[in-house]
Amino acid sequence: GPLHIPKKGEEISLSLENLPLYERIIRDYEHNSLRTEGDKIFINDKAVTAYSFKQHYYWMMGDNRHRSADSRFWGFVPEDHIVGKAVFIWLSSDPESGIRWNRIFSFVK
Repeated sequence: GPLHIPKKGEEISLSLENLPLYERIIRDYEHNSLRTEGDKIFINDKAVTAYSFKQHYYWMMGDNRHRSADSRFWGFVPEDHIVGKAVFIWLSSDPESGIRWNRIFSFVK
């Protein structure tokens, strides 16, 4: 970590190291051609060192955090793929303090 979640209009530096995180976004969700040659990255046949995102993206976690196919499996979710709205917090935990009882079953603001 930290894991950076892309925002609309934000520009990030691209490298061969971070490309696997953003490859699906660039190619599948934002409809660009993408390829590498040696240590160079090409988007729409143009050599690039940075990329600007066209929409907001989210990291989604399944309701069974240990056995869900979620963003850990398929990556970031584009805003135009999200249907519905979170209504309440079912579980909230912190690795250091444990369960945050004051947040459980509270409404999302």
